[in-house]
Amino acid sequence: MAEGPGGHALKDNIDQQSRQSNWPFNWLFRKKGSNARKTVTFGDAAEVSGALPWTIASLAVILFVWFIATTVWGLPSEWSDYAEEVRAGLTEDESYRQRDLLRDCEKSADDPSEYPGLPPCSYTQWLSESTLPHPLQVWDAAWDFARNGYSGFTLWQHLWLSFSRLAKGLFWGVAIGVPIGLAMGLSNRWRGIFDPVVELLRPIPPLALIPLFIVWFGIGEEGKVNLLLFAAIWIMVIAARSGVLAVNTTKVHAAYSLGASKAQVLRHVILPNALPEIFTGLRVAIGVCWGTLVAAELLGASSGLGFTIFKARQFFLLDLMLSAVILISILGVTMDVAMRMAEKRLIPWRGKG
Repeated sequence: MAEGPGGHALKDNIDQQSRQSNWPFNWLFRKKGSNARKTVTFGDAAEVSGALPWTIASLAVILFVWFIATTVWGLPSEWSDYAEEVRAGLTEDESYRQRDLLRDCEKSADDPSEYPGLPPCSYTQWLSESTLPHPLQVWDAAWDFARNGYSGFTLWQHLWLSFSRLAKGLFWGVAIGVPIGLAMGLSNRWRGIFDPVVELLRPIPPLALIPLFIVWFGIGEEGKVNLLLFAAIWIMVIAARSGVLAVNTTKVHAAYSLGASKAQVLRHVILPNALPEIFTGLRVAIGVCWGTLVAAELLGASSGLGFTIFKARQFFLLDLMLSAVILISILGVTMDVAMRMAEKRLIPWRGKG
C-alpha cells in the first residue's frame, strides 16, 4: 500500500511518541495530576490541588505583617540601654518587661525631668503588647509551655486530653449521625420521624447548652464528650442525607436491572456515591468540634488547651493564650490534611461521575 507525501514523517512522529510514552522514566517529567486525555482544566475540580509556593508566600506575608505591627520602631539607643538595665533589675514575668519600658518612655515624654540623662522618648508601634504580643514573645511562651507545662500538666498532657475528648465526641457523632442521615435519605418513614428532631435541634448553638449539660452530666468528661457529640451529630446527619440525595438514579436503576438486591445497591452504589459528602461533613464537624471543645473546657475543666487559654486570660498572659490558640490551629490543620489524604485514597472516584 503506497504512502502519501507525508506518510513517512507521520509514521516517524507516531513511533517517536510511542517510544516516549513507553520510556521507563517518563513519569518523572509528567505533571502531577495531569491527564493527557483531558481537554478542560478551568472548572475541573480534579485539576485544582493547591500550590505550595503560594501557600508558603501567604504564611510569610502574615508573619511579616505580624512582626512589623508589633515591633517598636524609633526607640533611641539610650532608652535601649535603659531597657537592658530594666530587664536585669526586674523580677516580674518576661511578658511585662517591654510594657514597663514603654510606660517609662511615655512618662519621660510627659515630664523629661523624671528621667534625667535620657532624651525625650518617642517611638512607633502599631499594635501594643496588650493588644497583640510580638511573634518572638509567643515563641518564647510556647517553648516554655513545651518545657515546663502549665497548671500542673505538661504540654503533651494538655494536647492529649483535648484531642481524646474531641475524638470521642466526633466518633459517636459519626457513628450515630451517618446511619440516621442515610435512613432519612432512603426512607420516607424515617425521614418523617427524624426530620422534626433534626430541624428543631440543629439550629441550637452547642455553646448555649453548656449550662444544661453541666446540670445533666456534671463537670466531668461525660458532659464535654456529650456536648461534642451534640455539635457533630447534626452535621453528619445533613451530610449523609445530602450524599444519598446526590446519588444518580440511573446508577440505581442500572444496578436493579442487573439483579442487585437492596443490600447490594446500598453497599455498591449508594454508599460509594455518598462518601464524598460524608467526608466533607466530617471535615466541617472537626472544625466545629474544636471550637466547641475550647468553650467546653472553659467551664469545669482543669486541663486541656481551652482550660489553658481561660486560665492564662485570668493572668493576662496574652503570649501563652496566643500560643495555645496557634497549637489548636495547627492540630486542626493537621487533622484536615489527614482527612484530605484519606479522602483521596479512599474515594478516588470523587469528581469523576
